[in-house]
Amino acid sequence: MVGDNVEIGVYPIAQARELAKELELDLVEISPKAVPPVCKITDYKKFLYEQKKREKIQKAKATKVVVKEIRFGPNTDEHDFDFKKKHAISFLKEGAKLKAFVFFKGRSIIYKDQGHILLLRLAQEVEEFGKVEQMPKLEGKRMIMYISPKKK
Repeated sequence: MVGDNVEIGVYPIAQARELAKELELDLVEISPKAVPPVCKITDYKKFLYEQKKREKIQKAKATKVVVKEIRFGPNTDEHDFDFKKKHAISFLKEGAKLKAFVFFKGRSIIYKDQGHILLLRLAQEVEEFGKVEQMPKLEGKRMIMYISPKKK
């Protein structure tokens, strides 16, 4: 953008403003914290447009974390456990995080140890597909454990 008669280099701020005015462009501050501040002579609207475009591309590339839930009871049957384990494995293969929890209704809170064992067993059986991110922890009437998928 800079004309042929202007050299790229370090200029005092007043001279940089003059150059920008001569070229009918804007003086844009790129890095204000640098000493001396880094500025660029460019079309400001075009600069903003390119900056927004870059941010949009970065946002599109960012991965979105999906969290899937699986709910157990403290006395979950063997068949139900296997059924839910298959779902857990498919969620982890898809690349989603898994939130497995045991919900204690009413007085079933006395079976906390069974809930803990159930979650640890699940973690052990899906070990090849994901790793435990957070060990089972009791929060209110729920015992929660997070499992994240293993990278391929």
